[in-house]
Amino acid sequence: PTVILLHGGGQTRHSWSGSMKALMGAGYRVINFDARGHGDSDWSDKGAYSISDRAMDLETLCKEAGDRFAVVGASLGGATIIRAIADGLHPSAAVFVDITPDPEEAGVTRVVDFMSSHPEGFADIEEAADAVAAYNPARPRPNDPSGLRKNLREGDDGRLRWHWDPRIVTQRVEEHRRDVRDAAEALAELTHIPVMLVRGLLSDIVSERSVESFRHMVPRLEVFDVAGAGPMGGGEWDEHFQTRVIEFLKRNMPA
Repeated sequence: PTVILLHGGGQTRHSWSGSMKALMGAGYRVINFDARGHGDSDWSDKGAYSISDRAMDLETLCKEAGDRFAVVGASLGGATIIRAIADGLHPSAAVFVDITPDPEEAGVTRVVDFMSSHPEGFADIEEAADAVAAYNPARPRPNDPSGLRKNLREGDDGRLRWHWDPRIVTQRVEEHRRDVRDAAEALAELTHIPVMLVRGLLSDIVSERSVESFRHMVPRLEVFDVAGAGPMGGGEWDEHFQTRVIEFLKRNMPA
């Protein structure tokens, strides 16, 4: 059976590297891709980056996944899953990481503001690492920031800019949140789809309020908290996250 991984906004497939290897070791086929406008995937000439556009991409990939497939999405990736299920996608299981149908507006806005910042780019990798450290001060700044290089591209002017298309962040936050909330009604009605939420307890996107709202909408929801973790993407996620998610998948979609 196949597990499809969807990274968050401003991330790439590389954020799933450890989890991808763990899932393969557990006997699953894994599809791990860069979302449109991110990483090595193409940018849309028309600026087509709505949640519906992303859901169509996911549906296309799922046609290659066979009869049994699960979807695991962080942040924007999780919102994409919600929209795709509303459009008719029926996965064997769904895992949402640091996202609910009603996320905290302040946290989402902070992500969008970061993605919109530094349009002029960076002179070098150290300058980019400083920007990341300022955005997420709870995570220690790496002594060797060279790993950031895969999240940057070099322009004709020699400056480094983030890998995503700046037009991604032009959709209004409230409009995006409304689209996801409306789509979540289908997830609530499809009671045969097991659902898991994984959240970092330091996240400013998923709060107790938004978790309880999700649980009220989807009573079958399983919740796993990662202590000491903020938004998905650091080493603090890896071991416990992989163990619990794989255990959830083994129960609902055995390899």
